[in-house]
Amino acid sequence: MHFEHLVQINNPDDPLLTVMSRAQLWRGLMRRVEKPEEFLVGVESVRIIERGEDWLKREMQLGALLVQDHILLAHEHIIQFATAPSAQHGGGHFTMVIEEPSPGDLFVRFRYETSLPEAGEATTEADDAYFADYVKSAYRATDIDAIRWIRELLETGQLD
Repeated sequence: MHFEHLVQINNPDDPLLTVMSRAQLWRGLMRRVEKPEEFLVGVESVRIIERGEDWLKREMQLGALLVQDHILLAHEHIIQFATAPSAQHGGGHFTMVIEEPSPGDLFVRFRYETSLPEAGEATTEADDAYFADYVKSAYRATDIDAIRWIRELLETGQLD
């Protein structure tokens, strides 16, 4: 399944919304990488296994599920997760891209690639395509909540 959506960060039509800089947005997205328990329900523990200048490997425990990610970083531009498949998880890719079509006009494009079938694809499990639509909706809600949390971090000065 391929799914992507765009979330607007700064809205020039909303004067009550604090303008977020690209650097602040990056710090917020990196917090999602390093402290996913603040963003996702059910994260019991996170361990950074290795770290390089533009990458890191981490393990996340979600109940009985252990998720292993290799994360590539392009400073203030792209964060790309490659999740290893396991007996409990099909693996996949998740990417967050900061887009700025004009100065200060920030968006984040969230892109998912999973082993789930697309809606309408022929599958051995009739419910798989329906489930894919449900998962897309859950991804969108999670990402919108993440941006909402990053905004709260901004308002409390935690991204400066």
